[in-house]
Amino acid sequence: MTPVFRIVLIVVSLLSTYYILKKIRQSKLQIEYAIFWIVFAGVLVIISVFPWLVTLFTRLLGMQLPVNFVFMVFIFILLVKLFMMTIELSALENKVKDLTQELALEEKEHIDRQKEEQKGE
Repeated sequence: MTPVFRIVLIVVSLLSTYYILKKIRQSKLQIEYAIFWIVFAGVLVIISVFPWLVTLFTRLLGMQLPVNFVFMVFIFILLVKLFMMTIELSALENKVKDLTQELALEEKEHIDRQKEEQKGE
C-alpha cells in the first residue's frame, strides 16, 4: 500500500467519522446505526496505519494477495450489515402492518358508535 493511498484512507475515514458525529448531533442519525460506520472507519484507519496486519492475515488464510483479503473482509462485513438491516426492516414492516390493522379496527368501532348514536337520536 503506497503512503499516499494510506494517507487518503486515513483522511477519508476521519472525514466520514466527523460527518457521522455531525449527523448524530443534528439528530439525523441514531447512535446504534452510527456505531457500525464509526467502527468501519476505524478498521480502515487500522489497516492504513498497520498494513502488515493485512499481509499477516492474508498469509494465515492462505490467500495470494492482501487486496483479496481486504475485499473479502469488507464484503463479509457489508453482507452481515445488510442481513441485520433486512431483519430490522422486516420487524418494522410487521409493526406497520399491526398498527395499520389496529387503526382500521379502531376507526370501524368509531364509525359503528357514531351510527348507533345517530340511530338513538
